[in-house]
Amino acid sequence: MPLFHAVVLTDHQSALVVQFDAEQVLPQRIQAHKHQTAQHNSAVRTEHEFFGEVCDALAGVQQVLVTGSHTATADFKHYAEKHRPLFAPQIVGYEVVDHPTENQLVAMARKVFEKHNLMAGIPNAN
Repeated sequence: MPLFHAVVLTDHQSALVVQFDAEQVLPQRIQAHKHQTAQHNSAVRTEHEFFGEVCDALAGVQQVLVTGSHTATADFKHYAEKHRPLFAPQIVGYEVVDHPTENQLVAMARKVFEKHNLMAGIPNAN
């Protein structure tokens, strides 16, 4: 069963998806496939498959924070809005970060979710 919150650290080759609540932290690593073909836009197709797997790993999570480089977060945002419009509203924010630890990611996400929930009038679900 998915937890209420998750934070994603992504680049174009891998993602760390960390679901968490007040008692537990569940990390999951996702790797991009390395099977580009000679077809036109094969790299884009491969990236879409990867971002799709990340979205699938977040199914059922109510609030998601996406982190990574500027390019990776922008590309993920574009993918989610264009190809996963039902998932995109679950994303409460995008943050540019540089190699945080898992604990740092969760701490940052807790602060973002707390601020988001206060502004939206949502009771704290951490």
